[in-house]
Amino acid sequence: MRSELKDHAARLRLQPLKLLAAARAAEKPFEAAGWRISLARHFLDASAEANLLQHGAEAALAKAGADLFGGAIVNPSENRPALHWALRAPARLTGEAETIRQSVLPALEFAGKIQTGEIRTAHGEAFTAVLHIGIGGSDFGPRLIADAFEDLAHPAIKLRFAANVDPYDLDRAMAGLDPLSTLVIGVSKSFGTEETLYNLGRARTWLEDKLGEDAARHLALVTANPEKAKAWLGGQDAYTFDMPISVGGRFSLWSAASLACMIYLGPETFRKILNGANEMDEHVRTAPLESNAAMRLALLDFWNTSIREKPMRVLLAYANRLRLLPTYLQQLEMESNGKSVDSEGNTVAPPTAPALWGGEGSVGQHSYHQWLHQGSQDVPCEFILAPDFDRDSAGLDALTAHALAQAEVLANGRSLEEVRAEEPGISEAVSAQKVHAGGRPSTLLSHAGFGPEAFGALIALYEHRTYFAGKLWGLNPFDQWGVERGKTMAGRIKAVLKTPDQAADPVTAALLKQIF
Repeated sequence: MRSELKDHAARLRLQPLKLLAAARAAEKPFEAAGWRISLARHFLDASAEANLLQHGAEAALAKAGADLFGGAIVNPSENRPALHWALRAPARLTGEAETIRQSVLPALEFAGKIQTGEIRTAHGEAFTAVLHIGIGGSDFGPRLIADAFEDLAHPAIKLRFAANVDPYDLDRAMAGLDPLSTLVIGVSKSFGTEETLYNLGRARTWLEDKLGEDAARHLALVTANPEKAKAWLGGQDAYTFDMPISVGGRFSLWSAASLACMIYLGPETFRKILNGANEMDEHVRTAPLESNAAMRLALLDFWNTSIREKPMRVLLAYANRLRLLPTYLQQLEMESNGKSVDSEGNTVAPPTAPALWGGEGSVGQHSYHQWLHQGSQDVPCEFILAPDFDRDSAGLDALTAHALAQAEVLANGRSLEEVRAEEPGISEAVSAQKVHAGGRPSTLLSHAGFGPEAFGALIALYEHRTYFAGKLWGLNPFDQWGVERGKTMAGRIKAVLKTPDQAADPVTAALLKQIF
């Protein structure tokens, strides 16, 4: 099947994308949980798409979906299911999935009591600030949610984030906050993450300097290891919430890991996010391969990366609320599928997950879009058009026009003849510089009523897409051994920072001497 797909790619590469797209323009976009997804501007035609769908069927994507939602072991290296979807299920489940579903409820209840003032500071006042400390999956998701819906936040509650082990990150986060009215939330699944424990330790000292033993009443810890958390606090009891072991960090924004957002935005807004995600879950669980948005996007990733051998994908979010989405998705996709060995230990032959980068439209148009249009590499782009359509119409019209124009120029280009006809009198040299090659494919995801529900559905869609893409590549999307190795080496180097001659690597030893 892969050889047949390669033949299709070779055939289609010789055809203008403009003509391929025009032939597909009338095709109805995929629809899922309010999102519309157009794949018209890709190097595909009916024959290639039929073969791609056949490949998806042979790769048992339908079974992969059933396994995920059925609680099967889909993380073989750690012998676990992946039950992040259970966190957003609205009705009772069974077995471990129900335990996972229940785990988020105490956090939502706690958040409501903070907002109403039922839970107060050690001195009986209302909390006015929340400091969230975590890194990776314990940071990117909550930070994205808080930034996306800042306008829905409780007016009397500030929210700050600290993730980096660089001391200035926490200094910046704590600037202007009063420990007497601040709730510090530490999120670490293992309660062993160096950066989080470093920042949490400093924040704890900051609280203890003003509150003494009452500092524990200003601490909320989210972890799968509550015993270790209690030991870290010297046996005292902080507010403690579960971060289930069957929920990977980069899939955890639905859990108590987002406690800070539940407090900041209110539990009802957070429930809307969960409901939107569940709506997408139902689509992915029930839709056949041909109309399943997550499976089709995963197949598109396989097509562009493994068949057409394009090593990148650019995400262009034409919605200010989603300006942090590229950063969030970098972890979700690149940590999940940034691998070249399958679950059986075999090297995977084709290129796997593409590098993902991008930013906010139309801001990026004044930065890297020049490279996208006229650079030497053509990179598949993904536009997300989801502004608040009840805001100023002139700005929204411009935003929409810019998104569509960028996609059109990327695909259709601008010929030398068009340049000469539109701008007569300019030199041949300048005319040549104004040519756009075109032939650069793109996807458009759009939503007519963006809000918390649509946000939840979008993130769930990307989660499922990532999972199915991993299946197509033969990878396990739920482990991250590359991350773990870096942590191990950092510990070894930290032990010899001041004795560089003891470093095992000669370059590291030389660099330590230069640094210190």
